[in-house]
Amino acid sequence: MFNFENKIAVVTGGARGIGKCICEQFEAAGAIVCVIDLLDNDYFVADLADKEALEQFAAKVILEYGHVDYLINNAAPKMCGITDGSFEDFEYALKVGVTAPFYLSKLFAPHFAKGASIVNISSSRDRMSQPETESYTAAKGGISALTHAMAVSFAGKVRVNSISPGWIDNNYAVYEGADAAQQPSGRVGNPFDIANMALYLCSDMAGFITGENICIDGGMTRQMIYHGDCGWTYNIKRS
Repeated sequence: MFNFENKIAVVTGGARGIGKCICEQFEAAGAIVCVIDLLDNDYFVADLADKEALEQFAAKVILEYGHVDYLINNAAPKMCGITDGSFEDFEYALKVGVTAPFYLSKLFAPHFAKGASIVNISSSRDRMSQPETESYTAAKGGISALTHAMAVSFAGKVRVNSISPGWIDNNYAVYEGADAAQQPSGRVGNPFDIANMALYLCSDMAGFITGENICIDGGMTRQMIYHGDCGWTYNIKRS
């Protein structure tokens, strides 16, 4: 369905989970994939919070290939909360989740090929939260906003979109019972659900789409639930 023969795709956080699936799908479509991840991988091992590492990585890609067709900012930020999260924890999450995508986009800006595309991986947590998730939520909210800002700045040169995954099981487990039934789609997601959208957004079929955030969460954020709905009850905590 997709032909990315000899296209250069850069994927951050591509050593596991959604990022690994994205890499495999792009490679299956013919692309050459350049990964940067703190975990072991075949291309570049580094911390995305390290400015010099980002510069070295970008220089390596350009030296070896001369241009970039697709940049997938996927690396996940650290999650910490208001109770136990330190200044350094929060700052680190923003460096990985927002600053690195911005800086890589800036470093590659002179080298994006015609028809290039940036896809930022956000999260449904950019619009909803659980307790003690402040750093992750702030980073994901930041990259969603960064998406439409860069779409305007790169207008006519690079399309920029983001994907907000909901519950994605990186082990491809199949859930039954309430975990599946609570989702309007009837199941929990898997990495292919996100990778396929990344492929689409980078393809010519999405040529009229830029600045958009596409939430892929099985419909969970569209489902309004109040106390007593769907067998769900709220227990008030007493101090």
